[in-house]
Amino acid sequence: MANPTAAMLVIGDEILSGRTQDTNTHFLAGKLTAIGIDLKEVRVVADDADTIVSAVKTLAHSYDHVFTSGGIGPTHDDITADCIATAFDDHIDIRQDAYDLLAAYYAQDGKDFNTARQRMARIPDRALLIDNPVSVAPGFTLENVHVLAGVPSVFKAMVASVLATLTGGAPLLSQTRRINRGEGDLAGPLAELAQQFPDLSIGSYPFLHEGVYGANIVVRGTDVARLSDAIAKLNQLFPEDT
Repeated sequence: MANPTAAMLVIGDEILSGRTQDTNTHFLAGKLTAIGIDLKEVRVVADDADTIVSAVKTLAHSYDHVFTSGGIGPTHDDITADCIATAFDDHIDIRQDAYDLLAAYYAQDGKDFNTARQRMARIPDRALLIDNPVSVAPGFTLENVHVLAGVPSVFKAMVASVLATLTGGAPLLSQTRRINRGEGDLAGPLAELAQQFPDLSIGSYPFLHEGVYGANIVVRGTDVARLSDAIAKLNQLFPEDT
C-alpha cells in the first residue's frame, strides 16, 4: 500500500522577500519522512487572500494532508484562518473554546486580552483545534488541512500535536555512497541502476572538494533489502571508489 501524501503551504511576504528564512519546511519534511507520510510538494505564497485560497483548494484536492505555516497571528496581515474558511466555504468568527483558552492564558500572564489578541480565537466553525503548548493560541484542522503558526518553536510544537493523530505508512529509509567522480561519468551507470530498481529513488548530489569532483549518491526507499541490493550493485559499478 502506498504511503499517505502531503503538501506544505508556506504563507508570508517575509519569506518571499528574504527577510525571514524558512526552517519549518526542513523540520516538517524530516518528521513526515520518519512516520511514512510522503511530502510531495511545497509552495510559498504571499499574504494575498486569492492566492492563498486557490493554493489551499488545489493542494487539498491533490494530497491526503496539507500543512500550512504562517499567518494566524493577531495583526491585520494574518489572514490565513479567514482564507482557509473561504476555501472550504465555512463560517469563521471568534470561537468560544479558543477564546477561553486565550483569555485564561493572558489573565494568568497579567496581560490585556485586547481586540488584536482576540483575533487569534477566530476559528472556522467545523475546524478542530490544534494544541499549542508553547503560546496557547491554537492552530486548527479543517478537513485535510492543518493550519499551523509560522514561528518555528510554535510550529514544531503544533506539528507534534498533529502527527500524534495521523496514521503514516512505511518510513522512508536512505543509504548514501560517496563517489569521487564527476556526474558526467556517473550519469550512464546511474540511469541503468535506476531502471533496475524502479521502486527506489536514486539521487546524485555533486560536490567539489579540494579540487576533486564527486557526488553523493543517495538511494531512498522503504525496503531495507532493496536498498542494500542497490548499494551492492553501485559498489560493483564503481569498485575502485569503495
